[in-house]
Amino acid sequence: MAPHPSAPSRYSMVAIFLHWGIAILILGQIGAGLWMVEAIHESKTRDLAFNVFQLHKSAGLTVLALSIARLGWRLGHAAPPLPEGMKPWEKLAAKGVHVAFYALMFAMPLSGWAYVSTGWSESFERFFAVPTVWFGLVEIPHLPFIASLSESARRTLGEAAIEAHEVLAFGAIGLIVLHVAAALKHHVIDRDSVLTHMLPWVKRRAPAGDGR
Repeated sequence: MAPHPSAPSRYSMVAIFLHWGIAILILGQIGAGLWMVEAIHESKTRDLAFNVFQLHKSAGLTVLALSIARLGWRLGHAAPPLPEGMKPWEKLAAKGVHVAFYALMFAMPLSGWAYVSTGWSESFERFFAVPTVWFGLVEIPHLPFIASLSESARRTLGEAAIEAHEVLAFGAIGLIVLHVAAALKHHVIDRDSVLTHMLPWVKRRAPAGDGR
């Protein structure tokens, strides 16, 4: 079926900015998170790890805010159509990956926010009353329904939240690898315009067999 005449040929600059802004932040978050898990236990790197943790919280809240903006923008603006030559299962898989990414973009920062709201430190197995100050500028309140819980309930929730946060991070790594591999396959093997939808400065590849 031919694409609708009004369908865009690529994503808008707003969508592209949100896509790459969130992607860069998430990659940085994953790297920082993996480093902090070990660095927090070393006396030489503990102070730096605490500072990185504060930045990690700020960047996570930024990811959440940008994800809300991206979803809102996406609901109001159509995405470029997938290539006509894609098999039905490929289109279904592509949509499934995008839905999974949206779920992760919300679940990862929310699970982290829930964890810090409990005040529980999994690394030191104790409670810390540490506020969340967005890049040192604005204090962000903890999730209100958590503060009223007992210490035992907050510890249980904190342990569950940080475990979910870690699982989601590794899930994000897998999705990123799959997403990049699929994009390169479209550009190098299928020679279609999928990659150029989000990278408008990359020249569109001619379809295989095309003499141009």
